[in-house]
Amino acid sequence: MNTEKSNIFRSIQDSVDDNIKRLENELGNSADLSIRKLKFTGDKNVAIIHFDGIVDEESINNNVVNRIIKLLNECNTSVTTEHLADKIFQIISITSVKYVSEWFQLIDSLLSGDTIILIDGNQKAITIATRKFQSRSINEPTSQTVIKGPKDSFTENMGTNISLIRSRIQNSKLRLKQTKVGDITKTDVGIMYIEGIADKDMVKEVISRVKRIKIDNVLDSNYIEGAIKDHRNTIFPLLQNSERPDVVAGNLLEGKIAIFIQGTPFVLTLPVYFVQFFHSPEDYYENNVFSSFLRLVRIGTFLVNMYASAIYLALITHHHGLIPTTLMVTLMAQRERVPFPAIIELLLMELAFEVLREAGVRMPRAIGPAVSIVGALILGQAAVEAGFVSAAIVIIVATSAISSFTLPYTSVVNVARGLRFILIFCSAFIGFYGILLFTLCILLHLCSLRSFGVPYFAPFSPLRIGAQKDSLIRFPIHSLFMRQSKVEQSNEMQTNTSRGQK
Repeated sequence: MNTEKSNIFRSIQDSVDDNIKRLENELGNSADLSIRKLKFTGDKNVAIIHFDGIVDEESINNNVVNRIIKLLNECNTSVTTEHLADKIFQIISITSVKYVSEWFQLIDSLLSGDTIILIDGNQKAITIATRKFQSRSINEPTSQTVIKGPKDSFTENMGTNISLIRSRIQNSKLRLKQTKVGDITKTDVGIMYIEGIADKDMVKEVISRVKRIKIDNVLDSNYIEGAIKDHRNTIFPLLQNSERPDVVAGNLLEGKIAIFIQGTPFVLTLPVYFVQFFHSPEDYYENNVFSSFLRLVRIGTFLVNMYASAIYLALITHHHGLIPTTLMVTLMAQRERVPFPAIIELLLMELAFEVLREAGVRMPRAIGPAVSIVGALILGQAAVEAGFVSAAIVIIVATSAISSFTLPYTSVVNVARGLRFILIFCSAFIGFYGILLFTLCILLHLCSLRSFGVPYFAPFSPLRIGAQKDSLIRFPIHSLFMRQSKVEQSNEMQTNTSRGQK
């Protein structure tokens, strides 16, 4: 008896009214639930159900409602419900139409933006793909801008994002696997790769990890990234986050895997190497000599961002002998009026610049940059004149802050910001020895990390001579993107993945 009740609960009933009552109870009589009932014989009904706001209402009226009304007017009273369902299935002029017999399938389709058709006497429902989520149009990227190169970016609509990749890679080997993540939100997640280039074992591992995610809601790509990365306690980004279709397409062509999430304009790609976060999309649109120079500049500014404040503090507090005498006299003369120790002075300015940075981000776009720039100038000059800090501290902190804006990915900028404060404390404690010890810890940590089984600090550890063509410097395009190199890289990924799983 319990089994029969369970089957009834899981299946769709043959009464339209019963199904509608069950829907209203389960969905809490939601105000945006649209239900239209049409009679076709006696007391038998056809119900057309959908949620307002997430469907294409014009398409529903023209291709569903009008056609069903015309069909019902033409049908005689002797038509059976099975025959009517087949006729409705055939006259709907929308590409994706299918039958469902399970109740959970009906609910999932309805919440996804499909239109449901229920017919009295029929225990199957017809689902029609009519979803149309409201989203902004394709605009220029906001966080990864380039002077030369494509100007389009991803949007919050996953279908639009997939189409941007398909327009760039028009190949029959491009594959897309789709699933839902989030017990409450039921967010659509797409996994894309190129068959024959991407490693098969890695694709299976990614799909397996995504399906194993147990979480209530997924509102951004970071929810997925935190759940599937190899090392959850590291501050280093183990997946690449990009809003540019050309970057994701380039990664796919290199044998990597992309993860699309409905509701966010950022797409995840994996596996990733640490050096990739210093590569800008514009590197491949400019001359290789100029691009290589800019890459080295970015790496240098990353080191400046991390070490400038700590090195200054070590010199001024522990290693006076390393400073030229003339410069030392100037620095000491500046510090005569400052009442605080060097560590307090430095931390005050670092925190002040962090506050100004956040204020510039949160302020309205029209005045945000002006507030951050003018505020920094006024605050720095006033602090020096008041004797709270020395002029050298303002120069060091400003140089460190400005250098962060040269990096193309905010995730690696945040890493440098966090490590900078730890290096400052290490420098204040034992000077250059503290900086050296913590640097060794960072390098050891980088060498121990894996991104889906692939060494994170490659191609430096382990050293790969062939991969140096696109690491610190970039070789000419014709020597990078060759079919043979893709096969070798796929085999290399496969080897690293199998090693990482042992």
